[in-house]
Amino acid sequence: MTNEQTLLQVITEDNSLQLLFKGIEIFRHSEEHPFVCAGRGKANYRMFRGNFHISERLRELVGLKDWEVLQSGSDHPVIRFSNNSCSLIIEAAIVDDRLVLSCKADPEHTSQQPFNRWRFHFSAQVDERIYGCGEQFSYFNLRGRSFPLWTSEQGVGRNKKNYVTWLADVAEGAGGDYFWTFFPQTSFVSSRRFWCYAECSAYSIFDFSESDHHELYFWDLPGRFVFGSQSSMLETVQDQSAFFGHQGELPDWIMEGVILGIQGGTGICEQKLRAAREAGVPVSGIWAQDWEGIRITSFGQRLRWNWEWDKERYPGLDQAIKSWVSEGVKFLGYINPYVLQDHSLFKEAEPRGYLARTSEGRTYLVDFGEFFAGIIDLTNPEAFAWFKGVIKRNLLALGLSGWMADFGEYLPTDTVLFSGRSAELAHNEWPALWARCNYEAVQEWYLEHPETKGQIVYFMRAGGPGSQKWCPLMWAGDQNVDWSEDDGLPSVIPAALSLAMSGHGLHHSDIGGYTTLFGMKRTKELFMRWAEFSALTAVMRGHEGNRPRDNWQFDSDKETLSHLARMGHLHRTLLPYLKVLVKENAEKGIPVLRPLFLHYEKDPEAWHLKDHYLLGPDLLVAPVLEPACNERKLHLPPGSWKHLWSGVTYESPEPHGMACSVRAFLGEPPVLYRADSPWAELFQRAVQQCEALYPGRPTGKPYAITVQEGNHQ
Repeated sequence: MTNEQTLLQVITEDNSLQLLFKGIEIFRHSEEHPFVCAGRGKANYRMFRGNFHISERLRELVGLKDWEVLQSGSDHPVIRFSNNSCSLIIEAAIVDDRLVLSCKADPEHTSQQPFNRWRFHFSAQVDERIYGCGEQFSYFNLRGRSFPLWTSEQGVGRNKKNYVTWLADVAEGAGGDYFWTFFPQTSFVSSRRFWCYAECSAYSIFDFSESDHHELYFWDLPGRFVFGSQSSMLETVQDQSAFFGHQGELPDWIMEGVILGIQGGTGICEQKLRAAREAGVPVSGIWAQDWEGIRITSFGQRLRWNWEWDKERYPGLDQAIKSWVSEGVKFLGYINPYVLQDHSLFKEAEPRGYLARTSEGRTYLVDFGEFFAGIIDLTNPEAFAWFKGVIKRNLLALGLSGWMADFGEYLPTDTVLFSGRSAELAHNEWPALWARCNYEAVQEWYLEHPETKGQIVYFMRAGGPGSQKWCPLMWAGDQNVDWSEDDGLPSVIPAALSLAMSGHGLHHSDIGGYTTLFGMKRTKELFMRWAEFSALTAVMRGHEGNRPRDNWQFDSDKETLSHLARMGHLHRTLLPYLKVLVKENAEKGIPVLRPLFLHYEKDPEAWHLKDHYLLGPDLLVAPVLEPACNERKLHLPPGSWKHLWSGVTYESPEPHGMACSVRAFLGEPPVLYRADSPWAELFQRAVQQCEALYPGRPTGKPYAITVQEGNHQ
């Protein structure tokens, strides 16, 4: 049976059933290979400081082999899958040009004991590529692997063959694996030009390792599956973004220069700002995460999670912010959805019932590493409103123009919430709820202070379905201060591209990384290469790291400051181009950082690259991702491309493109632009701006690093 537009087809042959959407086979069911299996299992969650170790005891999982078409109308077929003890009804419908499969257990044909494990097999092809599942750091093409989807700390090292991962596991089980992520999302995009979203917040496993099917396994019944398909990958990504909700536009100021990551107090911020400006760094903001005070732990310098201005550490901050803003420098801070035990906000929230509880009715205290904090119960409308008030009263009224809205992943599964919702099911929803809290606080502030409308930016590391419309900007989280593929500088590119394929098109990272453990120290070269990469994203923002004294900083010597100035001006000169890309993301859902296949589908190599990206349609960026490298091998899509720094033109053949090598000296991140780009003049002007900031720099020669001992901050 087929509807008039042939969007939806249900084909029955012999003892099999097939469902097609726009000619794409969504699933095929037979007695030997059932579409859906149901079962029962018991979960085991172990959490230590945001690191989750999850297992289950699976008691049964059986196929629903029998099927029956209950309603055969071509526009709304209803199918029942069943066995002796369980029955599932699937209602198919076309809604807004998308296929929606609504799932409902049939109580009349199901035993009294509920089923809490569901496995679905969706059709696959051998040569199919898969992308998305939220933010994935180790792999971009997910084909051939299984991805558990659960928001948590991202892990230190994230590779079980890595020595750093082993050390982190031995220390406190924090090493992680390739699938650990702050931002899991139960959606994927296929090279067959369709996307799929499963509406389920429970722990899930998306397994793309089989040649003929994708196995999606859930610890709760999904409410529905949504499929969208368009005629190109670019249009397919746009359709998915429209479904989740578009991000807003960023204000110009956050893209106009470098946001310096500084800690230590008002005087230190002023001192470092002056040094940066004297060196020619175009500074657009100061990000001081310790505005509310610090705590020193064995991990390093942590923050005092009591979201009030620390007037002893930051004397005169309110007046300093006004002075900096008058110079075009914004001030940004930090907040997360927890409050430090026995401090003022905790004492205000606890008696009002604003903190999540244990099953015994006590305040749930979470160990965050040598200190404990309460969880703001965001399911309590009064607590939600109160915390929005904290953001408005303590951050925005002080003059902050933005902040890091950190965490959101730690909700323990045995927490008792005001709403009565199981914390096991609420866990993956928590980051999006936290994003909405920030979003509503900002929107309410705009109503009260219309002169600030559109000028406030917060950025997050955690997320999930729905975050897109609540969070204006993601950052990649806590990378190691190293070159490791799974958790260092190279991991940021697949993270950005996988989020781009999940409806989140604005992404950046800490310049130089964050995590400094087990002897790791940020080197001068790593900082400089990371700054080059960040200059070719939407936002440049630094971070001192968890152990600032062990890390090379932006002002550790004059050469580093000069390099940051050069990259800052490259970024600033590209502002007109970046603004167009950010606007396109807001209006059309086309990400700023793009995988090559969004514009070059016929190029087979474009589907596999996780260390290149397109910055918009006209710039190809291949950051230097290893030390002591003055040349970069890369893949050029078809067409005529100009090397940004040398002006050399490369003619890449149709339709497969070509491999080539380009010089990659310090201060010259490997970038090529389309020779016929309407932005060519702007790109050339960016080079001129950069060259003006490196007087005396030898042309056409590698730029060696000199490290001045004693200048390490």
